[in-house]
Amino acid sequence: MEAIVAALADEQAELSHLLTDLDDSGWARPSPCEGWTVADVVLHLAQANELAIASARGRFDEGLIELTAGLGSADSIDDGADLMVARDRGLTGGEILARWQTGADSLCAVLGACDPHERLVWVAGGLSARTLATTRLAETWIHGGDVATALGVDLVATDRLWHVARLAWRTLPHAFERAGRTMSGPVDFDLVGPSGTSWRFAADSPAPTTIRGDGVDLCRVASRRVDPGTTALQGDGPDAVAVLELVRTWA
Repeated sequence: MEAIVAALADEQAELSHLLTDLDDSGWARPSPCEGWTVADVVLHLAQANELAIASARGRFDEGLIELTAGLGSADSIDDGADLMVARDRGLTGGEILARWQTGADSLCAVLGACDPHERLVWVAGGLSARTLATTRLAETWIHGGDVATALGVDLVATDRLWHVARLAWRTLPHAFERAGRTMSGPVDFDLVGPSGTSWRFAADSPAPTTIRGDGVDLCRVASRRVDPGTTALQGDGPDAVAVLELVRTWA
C-alpha cells in the first residue's frame, strides 16, 4: 500500500507542477476531453478525489450526496461527471488549484492509513483500498496527460505506471463481463517499462493469451488515449484482439 500511495503522491505532484503559476488563458485551454477545458479536467479530478476520501472514511453515500446535491439524474457515470463539473464551473484557477491540492494531500493521507485489503464502496461497486488507490493513480496519470497535452508539455513516463498496467491486467475479467464477452482463459502480460525493466503479469495457471510490448503503450491503450493499432503491442492467443479492445484502467 505504501508503494502505491507514494506513486500516487508523485503523480499528483507532477500535475500540481503543471498547474502552479498557470494563468487564466492556460486554465481555459481546451483539453483532449471533449467539451472540457484544463480547469474542467482538474475540477473533475478534485471531485473524484473527494469522493474517494469519503469512501475511505466509510461515508461514500454521504460524499456522493454532497457532490451531486441539486443535480438532475444522469444516464451514465460520464454524464454524472459532466453534471458535477458543470455545476462547479466558474471557480477561478486559484480556487480549483487549492481544491485539487487539498484533496490530493488528504487522499494520500487517508489511503495511507487503510488496510490494503479493506473493502471500500466505489462507483462501480466494492473494491479494495489498494485497488481504489491504484484507480486514483491511473486517473491522475490519464488526466495529467490530458492537461499536459493541452498546455503543450511533454511528460516523461515513469515506472509508476507498473501499478496502472497491473490494474489493467487484474481487471480484465471485469472488462470482459461488462462487455458481455467470455474470456477463453487467463491472460498474461509480458511488457517492458520505461526504464527497461520487465513487467510480467502472469496467471497461476497456463494462459492461452499473452500480450507483449511496451508497458506505456499498454497503459495508453487501456486508458483509451491511443488505438492499439497505432502501437507495437502484439498478442498471441484466442483473446488477443479482444483484450486490446476491452482492456481498461479503471475498476
